[in-house]
Amino acid sequence: MTIIIRNAAFNPWQEIQHYQDGVTGYGATNIFIGTMRDFNDGDTVKAMTLEHYEGMTEKQLAKIVEQASQQWAVLDALIVHRVGDILPNEPIVLVSVWTTHRGDAFDACRFIMEALKSHAPFWKKELLITDEERWVTHNTDGYQSK
Repeated sequence: MTIIIRNAAFNPWQEIQHYQDGVTGYGATNIFIGTMRDFNDGDTVKAMTLEHYEGMTEKQLAKIVEQASQQWAVLDALIVHRVGDILPNEPIVLVSVWTTHRGDAFDACRFIMEALKSHAPFWKKELLITDEERWVTHNTDGYQSK
């Protein structure tokens, strides 16, 4: 299990390819990549600053992966999370889970991502197209309303 907090842009596909070279015995890999949207709560967003509490964030993410490993047969996991100044379409988070079977991979990856969104100490400040700044006070449930 590896957790990386990055203050610079990263290529999630390169991260997975590099990391997966060291993983053995897996039959399934599930990957989630989250990128910055250029909209939120009905407004156009032109940039975001993502802050974290160094040390505490990594500890909380490790706890989340451990919880997933207790529920599903996780062989390995990689989380890469961006902090600092982020622009639309740049990757923010990569969660990758390796397991023997697909069900464990799908379920563990989703659990990790949902727990990360609701429990990991990250704070987002958006810069709107109007140059107004605002702190994000809530996360979405992960679904778009129809």
